Parts: sequence; C-alpha cells; structure tokens
Amino acid sequence: MPDRGGGPTGPRIRVGRPSRRVRTLLMTLGVLAVLGMAFTMFAGFWTDWLWYRSVNYSSVFTTTLWTKIGLFFVFGLLMALAVGFNIWLAHRLRPPLSAMSMEQQNLDRYRMGIAPYKKWLLFGITALVGLIAGASASGQWRTWLMWVNGVPFGQKDPQFKLDVAFYAFDLPWYRFLLGFGFAAAILSVIAAALTHYLYGGLRVTSPGARATAAATGHLSVLIGIFVALKAVAYWLDRYGLAVKSSDFRATDNWTGLRYVDANAYLPAKTILFCIAVICALLFFATLWRRTWQLPVIGFGLMVLSAILIGGLYPAIVQKFQVQPNEQAKEAPYVEKNLEATRKAYGIDGTKVTDYSGTGNTEDKTKLRDDVDSTASIRIMDPNVVSPTFQQLQQIRNYYAFPENLDVDRYAKDGKDQDTVIGLREINLAGIPKKNWINNHFRYTHGYGVVAAEGTSADAQGRPNFTESDLPSKGDLGTYEQRVYYGEKTTTYSIVGGPQKEIDYSDDNGEKTTSYKGDSGVNLSNPVNRAAYAAAFGEPQILYSGAIGDGSRILYNRTPKERVEAVAPWLTIDGDAYPAVVDGRIQWIVDAYTTTNGYPYSSRTTLGDTTADSLTAANDNRAVVAQQNQVNYIRNSVKATVDAYTGKVKLFQWDTQDPVLKTWMKAFPNTVEPKSDISKSLMDHLRYPQDLFKVQRELLTRYHVKDATTFLSGSEVWQVPDDPTNRSGSAVPPYYLSMKMPDQQAQSFSLTTTFTPTGRDNLSAFMAVDAEAGTGDYGKIRILKLPTNTTVNGPKQVQSQFNSQEEIAESIRLLRGGDSEVEYGNLLTVPLDGGLLYVEPVYVRGGGLKYPLLRKVLVTYGGQTAFENTLDEALNKIFGADGPVTQPPPDEGDTTPPPTSDNPTVQQALEDAQKAFDAGQEALKKNDWEAYGKAQKDLEDALQRAEDAQAEASRAGGSGGGESKPSAKPSGSPSPKPSS
Repeated sequence: MPDRGGGPTGPRIRVGRPSRRVRTLLMTLGVLAVLGMAFTMFAGFWTDWLWYRSVNYSSVFTTTLWTKIGLFFVFGLLMALAVGFNIWLAHRLRPPLSAMSMEQQNLDRYRMGIAPYKKWLLFGITALVGLIAGASASGQWRTWLMWVNGVPFGQKDPQFKLDVAFYAFDLPWYRFLLGFGFAAAILSVIAAALTHYLYGGLRVTSPGARATAAATGHLSVLIGIFVALKAVAYWLDRYGLAVKSSDFRATDNWTGLRYVDANAYLPAKTILFCIAVICALLFFATLWRRTWQLPVIGFGLMVLSAILIGGLYPAIVQKFQVQPNEQAKEAPYVEKNLEATRKAYGIDGTKVTDYSGTGNTEDKTKLRDDVDSTASIRIMDPNVVSPTFQQLQQIRNYYAFPENLDVDRYAKDGKDQDTVIGLREINLAGIPKKNWINNHFRYTHGYGVVAAEGTSADAQGRPNFTESDLPSKGDLGTYEQRVYYGEKTTTYSIVGGPQKEIDYSDDNGEKTTSYKGDSGVNLSNPVNRAAYAAAFGEPQILYSGAIGDGSRILYNRTPKERVEAVAPWLTIDGDAYPAVVDGRIQWIVDAYTTTNGYPYSSRTTLGDTTADSLTAANDNRAVVAQQNQVNYIRNSVKATVDAYTGKVKLFQWDTQDPVLKTWMKAFPNTVEPKSDISKSLMDHLRYPQDLFKVQRELLTRYHVKDATTFLSGSEVWQVPDDPTNRSGSAVPPYYLSMKMPDQQAQSFSLTTTFTPTGRDNLSAFMAVDAEAGTGDYGKIRILKLPTNTTVNGPKQVQSQFNSQEEIAESIRLLRGGDSEVEYGNLLTVPLDGGLLYVEPVYVRGGGLKYPLLRKVLVTYGGQTAFENTLDEALNKIFGADGPVTQPPPDEGDTTPPPTSDNPTVQQALEDAQKAFDAGQEALKKNDWEAYGKAQKDLEDALQRAEDAQAEASRAGGSGGGESKPSAKPSGSPSPKPSS
C-alpha cells in the first residue's frame, strides 16, 4: 500500500553547483583519503603477518584471525538479520489507514521524507548494528576457542557434580550467547516499536486503540523471546552460584556457594525459571488472544517474584538463620572453598611444620659450622648492585644493565653457586650522536654477559666478577655474545644490509659487524618497505639508501613482548632472566595458564597479589595483564628467547594442566613437549616469582585446613612490608640456596616470611624448592612459629639493627660527608630451631656513583653483629673461630695481608684507637675544636701505621705495592681502628 503524505511544500531554492575542476579535485582528494586509510589498515595487517611468519608462528596469526573473522561475520549477520527482519515485518504489518489526528499528520511528514530512501535506511541500520555486534563478538575469540576445544579437568564441583570444564570453558560461552540474545531481542523490540509507531501501528495520542492487533502480536512475541531468554538466564544463574564472588569474613572475592546461596538463592532461581517460562508462554499466547492483559499480569508476577523470592527471601534467611549461628551454618561451605582454592592454586600439597623459632645457642661452634652447610648466604643483592655493574662493566656509554639484575646458578669447581647476572644491553640514550641512522642502523645490539659470585665481594666491596670485560670472558666459556633481544631493547633496528653495525670498541678502535641471523622481516621487497614505513610512521624506511639487499627489520624485541605475541593465551611472568645455555644467551620466560571459572576457588587480582617493593620501583618487573582476575593458575609453559636470533620456543611444563591441553588443541604444534628441554636448559629453570607471590598471598589465609579456624580469623597472616626501604610495599621473595629442616642438602629455593595481621613479629617462614628437574621441585614448606612466644619479624630485626648504639654510630660514620647507606636484601635462614637474619650494607658516596659492600649485619638468638665481612659477623655472633674469607686482592696487587706483628704498626693502631675515642667524646660534648684535633691525630696515626706496614713489606721482599692496615674500614670517613 502506498505511504501517505501531505502538507504544503515550500519553494525550491537553487544552489549553484561547484565547477567541474573543483568537483574533480574534491573527488580526487576523497579517493586518495580512502586509499590512504585502506593502505594504512593493510600495512598493519601485512606487517603483523610478516612478523608472525618470521618467528615461525604464522599458525597463531591465522587461527586467531580466522576465528575473529568467523565470529564477526556470523554474529554480525545474525544481529543484522534479527533487527532488519523485525523492521521489515513491522513495516509490512502497518495499518492501511490511520486516524486523522495531529499526531499522524506530523508523522506523515517523516514518512514522506524517508519514503525514497527506505531500502537504503534499512540497509544502513542493519549494517550498523551488524558491525557493532560483529566487532563485539570477535573479541570473544578466546571464549569460543576454549569452548570448542575444551578438555575435561577430571574433577567435579561439590554442588552440581559437573566437571570443572563446564564452568571454565562452557559456561562463559553460554553466557556470551545469552548476552547476544538479550541484545538482539532488545534492539529488535526497539526497532519494531519505532517502525510500528512511525507507520501508525502504535499510537500515543490518537483516538481509538493504542496498538493494532498486528503490532500487539509482533511485539508480544519479541517480548516473549526476551522473557524466555530471562528464563534461561535464571537456569544458568544456578550454576553461576558456584563461581560467584562475594565479600565474606573480610575476604575479598570469596567464591562459591554459601549457606544462603544453597538454601535460598538456588531454589529461588529454580522458581523464577518456572515463572519466567510461564510468563513467556503468556506473551506468545497473544498471537491468538490479541490482548496484553495476561502477559502484563504474568510479567508483573515475574518482577514481583524476583523481588520477593530472589531478594527478600535470601535476606531473611541470612538475617534469621545464618547470622545467629554462622559458624555452624557456613562451615560445610567453607570447607569446600578451602579445598577448591588450595587445589586451584597448587598449594594443596603445602607442608606446614611447627618451628620453635628460638635456637639452642649452647654449642656455638656447632652452630657456626651449621651455617655453611645450611645456606649459601648471598650478600650481593641483585636489586642494589646494578649501578656497580654499570660503573665497572658498562665500558661504553651506549651499553646499560637492567635496573634489577637476576640470580641464577652456575657450576664452579664442580659445585653450583648462586650467581648475580646481567646482560650488557644497548642503551640508545648513551650514544654519542643521535640520528636516525645511529639509532636504528649503527647501534643495534648489546654485547656480553657480566656475572659475579653472589656470596662474596672483593677487598673494596665490589662484586667478584666471574664473567666480565668486553668482550666478556670468564667462567662461562665460549658463547654468542651479541644481544639483539633484551629487556632494554625497545626500539626497532634495521640490520644485515649495506650499513655496518658497531659491534664493540676496544683499545684498537671500533669493531663493526653485520647481522647474520635469520630473524626479523626482509625489507628488500618494496611493498614490505612501504608497509613498514606506514606502520611505523617513518617514511625514510621507504627511500633510505641505508636499506638494501639483506636488510632486515627487528622489532618486538623484549622477551616478554615476544612470548606474549606468539602465545596471546598465556599470562607472562614479570621477570624474564638470561642464562648461557649451550653456547648461546637464552632469555627464560615463565608463562601461566589461568581461568576465573574454577568453582568454589576464591579469586585474586594478579596485579595486586604480585605487587611488592620491586614492582613499585620498576614497572618492568610487573606481571603482564595485571588487572586479570583469576581463581586457577598453573606455570604450564617455560619459554625461551634467543638473545641473538630472537627465536621463541614454548615448552610444555605442566603436562597435566587441562587449560594448557585446551590451548594446545586450539593452536597445535606451537608448544613443544617437556622432553625436548635439554639438560643444560633444565639446569637454569627455576620456580617463578609471580606464581610464588600469588601462592604466598593465598597462604596467608588458606594455610589452615579446617573451617572453624578459618572462620575465627585467628590464624590470618600478612606479607610484611619491605623493611629495607620506605616504599610501603610488600617484601619481595628472595632466591637463595639453602636447606629446610627436613632436607638433607641445600637446594635452590625461593623464600619469604609472614607476620600476624597488624603485628610485626614473625608468624611463619615459607620456602619452595625452586630447582627444576628435581623430585621436590615446587614443594612448598612452611615453618609455623608458636603463637604463645614472640619471634622478631623483618621490621623488628631492621629496627634492632638501627637502634643498637654501636651499630647506629657506625652507620652514622658510614653516612659521613656525602655518602649514602643502602640496605640490601634482608635474608632469613632457619638454623637449628632459630632464625638467622643476614643483611648486606652498601655505601654509595665519596665521589662514587655506585654502591660498594661495606658491612654485613647478622642477628641470631638476640645477638647482633655488624662487621666488615659475613664470616667475621658470623664468628662474632657464635663466638667461634670459623673460617674468615680474605677478599681476593685487586689484579696486580701483590701486597700481603696486613699484620699486627710489627710493634710499630701495633703502637700506631693503638694511638689511632685513642684518637678515635677522643673524637667520639668531643662529638658528645659538641667540642668541635677538640674533635678536629682528634681527627688530625687519627689521620697521623693511620699514616704512621701505613708507612710502617709498607716498610715491613719491603723488608720482607714481598714486592712493591702499597699496603694499608686493616684498621681502616673501607668507605668510613672516620674509621674505628681495630687493635
């Protein structure tokens, strides 16, 4: 039937048309703009494809791409068809005549206006909603792949007896489908209602019926579909209770059913499901009854039921049944949560042992001997000594080390030792002259590994380097030293072409090289060059003469970035670390599979639980995907990135993880079997820090196994703040080779401490066996201290260090002048029933820009020592003549150790002691004149001791170097001589 129109038409106004030249120009500009946008989009797609192909993970790109495209078109088309069909149907059901009212006369204007463009308008509306829906659906590619490839967990939830895979893989997809259905129904109702109103099927002010029978039937069916979907939602909500999060007993993100859920919400959801089904049938019945009366009554009943049954009834149950006897009512559900949470986070095998915390100090000689067998105490803090590495081993300004170095194990003389290690990476901020060629063609890579013993320092407090210099040499043997991929390598480089790269510099000048690897994307193809010029916004890539045959562009060069790109379904650990493996530098990256659909397991936010004082100071140490909420995590993949070629390998580590098996089905041939891990690589794998931090956070509450204790809250712990700085953030876990009381030998471990909530005394010590390839790898041990005695925690130990008068005075002297004192990692070691605390103290000052180890703080059993070396401090604590490690002399220094056998030296040291004591007395009296005289006497006495010692050395024929007595502690501007 023709559309009605009417109303006067106004006079036509003729507007002058632009000239042909202007029209041609505008058309040309429009075409160029469209082509430019199209090429930019193509460039992004093409460069992504080239990169994935270059790293041999093109299947990841194609699988992800085709999945997104499929979801986009399927759900975009479904939404477009749903909305378009209902607009078409509403137009077809329009009434032939309408009341001659002002409302309809006004609508006639709009009907006449859109009449010539109806088809185009219909196409535009459906295309728009289709594009939006398709784009939204394409973002669900992970949900789709997990649903279609899901592998059973082999574990059932305690309430509905369904496999965990239903909640982890199936339920998220069903919820997406349900959300899509709701969106389609709502948009269809809105579109149909507007169309009916425009063409007279619905009336607001016109006389007569407010809706035609056809409009009533059409809209009733659509609303009936919406209500039917609501019925499905009520049914799925029943299962959703098993993964529902809530606050309970000050526990954020508590997950699973509680008493009120099982006894109020669950039956309420079932009743509401039945009511919604009946209400939907009443809406469908309007096709025959043509009245809104029954559907409206049914819909009102459903809303009222949702308020009373779904809201008020559970509140009454909670108030009058649960709260008066909460512990008894909630205990069975708490036990389910305890069991599920411990299993989902891999902490169900945690061994908790009572530990006295107060050692037997009677046999101090035995204790001194036990220290060496219990732990290889690391006094080189990798988070402090990076500036020292930088100053002593940077060699050139265009090299740099990471802010936080790493701890690894390397064999020396047949024995593994803890080693602090870092790579000399490229630092573009330090190149002599910055320009495009230098930034991207000349300075392209770092060079070499620098490593130092973790348990010792030299005479000046510097690291004892086991691998150093440029090119690096030492204990690591021969390996490919060029570092094209690293943590600080964040920009692109173009290598392998006519432009030579700076390799390194030595006394003979600059050495150049040309990249020989097969990494990166070849730029000899002009299409590739144009694509990268557009993608990187750098037109010089297109026409630069520095690019030619063999030129390759390297980008996505940080290890975490590369692993995340080739495995977007993994969560990446915040700390990638380097290792020399089989003659190559390999970055080792830990990766996790996660889900937030494990029933009854409490959720945690990764960014919150993995935060500590190191991540607060350095964002590069933070876990990737910090906002992810998970309630299941496994370190399922160990990845490596070659520092020269950038080659990425993914190794299956957890062979039982169903989430990893699901992703391996979705992306076949991307993860290599665990058996392919070589022995040399296995020696450097370790337990990951971020997983450990997640587990320790959960164990603050979930170390208990019975519901009564959990509900009482009497055993809740906390991770203490780092006492060595003022960040207010949690103390980081520390790697340390040590043995727990039930172990026979030392093993590489990751350790941490716990304190009671709101208190500073120690409540527990936790360690996990971090040595991969061993039978106990991943075994968590907790030493639980008694609650009826007080054992000092880290903060109290640090306060004790700072409050002792003698130590405080020594610290003050170390801070003399412009020097700064930096505290290293406060290590905790269980020792014969007690706890040994060790903390290195560094001094940065006196014109030095880097910290040097000057002192070591040690406490055990209430005794504290502050000495020049760890051995001296341990000997003082235990009152035993244990071994004293003499720091190795500087290269070329043949001076013998100082001795006090020379009476002249002895007298000079005694005079120095007297002068020092006189100076301290003068300080207390604020007598600066006397203090100045005492400092002059001290200087004269030390000089006499030095001269006498040098004379004795020459007389003994020990060679010419200068000798300094041991009386003067390194770095102290006002030293206290030792007689």
